[in-house]
Amino acid sequence: MELNFPKQFFSLYTHSMERLRDVGFAIGLALVLVILIMPMPRWMMDFALAASMLFSIMVLMTVLFVEKSVDFNVFPTVLLVSTILRLALNLASTRLILSHGHEGVHAAGEVIYAFGSFIVGGNFFIGVIVFTILIIVNFVVITKGSGRIAEVFARFTLDALPGKQMAIDADLSSGTIDEKTAKQRRKELESETNFYGAMDGAAKFVRGDAIAGVIITLINIIAGIIIGVMQKGISLQQASASYTLLTVGDGLVSQMPALIVSTAAGMLVSKSGTEGTTDKAFFEQLSNYPNALWMSAVSMACLAMLPGIPKAPFILCSVAVGYLAYKGSSATSQAGDVDTLQTEPEEESLSKVLHVEILRLELGSNLSPLADSEKEGTLGEKIKVLRRSFAADMGLLLPSVCIQENKSLEANNYIVKIKEIECGRGSLRPDKLMTVNPTGTMPDMEGEKTIEPIFGLPALWIDPVLATEAEAKGYSIIDPTAVLLTHMESIFKRNIADLFSSADMQRVLSELPEAVRKLVSDIVPSQISLSVVLRVFQNLLEEDVSIRDTVTIIESIAEVCSSTRSVSGLVEQVRMRLSRQICSANVGENGVLSIITLLPETETMLSKVLTGDGDNKRLALAPSNLQQFAADLRQAFDKASSSYPSVVFVVPATMRRAVRAVIERLKPDITVMSQNEIHPKVKIKMVGHV
Repeated sequence: MELNFPKQFFSLYTHSMERLRDVGFAIGLALVLVILIMPMPRWMMDFALAASMLFSIMVLMTVLFVEKSVDFNVFPTVLLVSTILRLALNLASTRLILSHGHEGVHAAGEVIYAFGSFIVGGNFFIGVIVFTILIIVNFVVITKGSGRIAEVFARFTLDALPGKQMAIDADLSSGTIDEKTAKQRRKELESETNFYGAMDGAAKFVRGDAIAGVIITLINIIAGIIIGVMQKGISLQQASASYTLLTVGDGLVSQMPALIVSTAAGMLVSKSGTEGTTDKAFFEQLSNYPNALWMSAVSMACLAMLPGIPKAPFILCSVAVGYLAYKGSSATSQAGDVDTLQTEPEEESLSKVLHVEILRLELGSNLSPLADSEKEGTLGEKIKVLRRSFAADMGLLLPSVCIQENKSLEANNYIVKIKEIECGRGSLRPDKLMTVNPTGTMPDMEGEKTIEPIFGLPALWIDPVLATEAEAKGYSIIDPTAVLLTHMESIFKRNIADLFSSADMQRVLSELPEAVRKLVSDIVPSQISLSVVLRVFQNLLEEDVSIRDTVTIIESIAEVCSSTRSVSGLVEQVRMRLSRQICSANVGENGVLSIITLLPETETMLSKVLTGDGDNKRLALAPSNLQQFAADLRQAFDKASSSYPSVVFVVPATMRRAVRAVIERLKPDITVMSQNEIHPKVKIKMVGHV
């Protein structure tokens, strides 16, 4: 067998490095604890201080190049680790200084000596003053400022959290984003909240580190001089020179990394709201205002003209800023020319062009504030409630509704589209209320005449101040959003069969109990195809039958699919099994099912014209007979509906589908049931004949 040695070696090396990285961090923290206890030799102190400086510079450079603050959300942990490392090195260097400071300025290592001799420069008082100023800058300016910024951002982020979560939910319910994007936004929001909360606490580490640096410096100087003079027997001048240089060098080499990390913390928390890396945002935003640069250049030139002012520095700065202003003006002009000349828009991806929105609501300009996600009780939230209610009633979870503003519509109009085909439209007055007379006549009030969009009843748009008067007269009051939602629900129910897709069918089957899924696998596709099962579900929805009882529907299909495979035959068998549910949905308030039946002569006439079989069964009525049948049906239902609000039409099972196909065109809101669908325990009352 041939072996690929380089590939295997690389795989082994990578695996070993991953294992080393897993334990490396823990080993590093363990070494820090060793530094706190065990004395450190001078050469190791030099390497440790250099590593501390490298670590702080790496943190600063990382902060400069991150795109967003939350991209470096491990920074609070980094801040804690760097603080612990510096304090451990401070303790180790203090042990060296106090133990060997009498031996000379090289007692604590070459790094501390180099920093101390550079700052002190032969004058101990100047060195102490410079070091003190460095501590004050870090403690009072940078650390305090970055801590305050982190505190404010943490507070504002937590206060804005509920509103941002509601905005995500509104965008999801309106169809602007999908579920995957919503989860990603919630995750980003959680990361942002946790980051600024952690930064608020982590800033205290830097503040405490600065205070500890001052205390350690005082201890090293005072205790070093006392130990050198009283225990080691050196002169006061020699002790002051040696211990002061070592202490200042130690303080500087430990506070420089602290200053760098504090600066990085301030830059990271103040970066919120800007996009891109720090250098890109800094220079791009400064160059966006060339007029400001021109004014700065002129100001520097004017200052150079003042008597007694050295002209060279100010003129040099004026020329440099003027050059930047000139370049910025040229870039802005060229960008404007490019925008003017660019006439061909960028081509959209083919997937976006071909994408079809299942449900879309287009609003005129006056109605767009209804969908404002910044307000409570927005249209998007109410549509989300509508979808939940629809799912509870019909067993079908509607797709998200995409809400868009359509500039071409009249300001108060709206359009409801299904698969980008208009299925209904209407008009609203967002600052008024709709009033409807339950009797079906025009309300006797002042207002703008309109038509109720669902039943076509005459209605009025009235001012809200007249609502009390309308209620006193017994009129129904509907706010504009409720009118829109009710109209949308009606449109969805009329087109519900088109909204139940094969993907919905797959989801329904996947959520079935294990035993029922086994039943489905036994009959699909060996006895019946999945497309036939889909059409059965669509036919049930089309006749306003809920599919929530999926188990009963599947069991019914499995029971009869061996004897009939026609969609109509399967639907009738399923409806018989769902008789209790269908009757319950159509009974009145008193629990009685009010029915209208066929007269014997009408039933005989319809039986004679019933042609075809299976899915092709239909009523071949002559036009004159069809008109008479329609007139008798309307008369019977109008008479019965005046006394019984819920009335159904009951026909023999053999002709129910054919009669339903005719009535759907004449009066689609009539429920047609077969005699076999009346549950034995349901009370019935005959209220008319056709």
